[in-house]
Amino acid sequence: MKRTASDRGRDRDDEGRARSARPRDGLGRPLPYGEEGVPRQPEGVVRGPAETLREAQRLLDAGMPFHAHEVFEDAWKSGPEAERELWQGLAQLAVGLTHAARGNTAGGARLLRRGADRLAGGPSGDASGAEAYGIDAGGLVAWARNLADRAEAGSPVADAAAEAPRLCGGG
Repeated sequence: MKRTASDRGRDRDDEGRARSARPRDGLGRPLPYGEEGVPRQPEGVVRGPAETLREAQRLLDAGMPFHAHEVFEDAWKSGPEAERELWQGLAQLAVGLTHAARGNTAGGARLLRRGADRLAGGPSGDASGAEAYGIDAGGLVAWARNLADRAEAGSPVADAAAEAPRLCGGG
């Protein structure tokens, strides 16, 4: 990671794209430079569906939904177009959980509902692949909508990841 004077000290990756090098906590919040953070997920990793689900479940179990979101993001960017809604929906659930746990209840609820709609095959989505990969889409949809309602009602949701159904039976 490089910091450049011409960019007012912005961090840049080797290709020159803006990319923060600040360490992050388990919910993806930036920490001050020099502090110990949680290792970041490498970007652009191509995994098969089973490996994606295992890694995301591991991160969710460890209380790191922001990092699980990054795993799902890699899947939607590298996977077949027919499965885009599935991986985007799962990513939105993970980032919605992240926002809710950080205290952004309105944003968290909105993303949880958007992800649930994608998984439910609503107007914007058809979660192709969910059944084939053993994903309990119905259970995740019900959990996400319930969590969104609770977040908007002001109920604590910091440990909501522990209540989530497993992504799939074998997870």
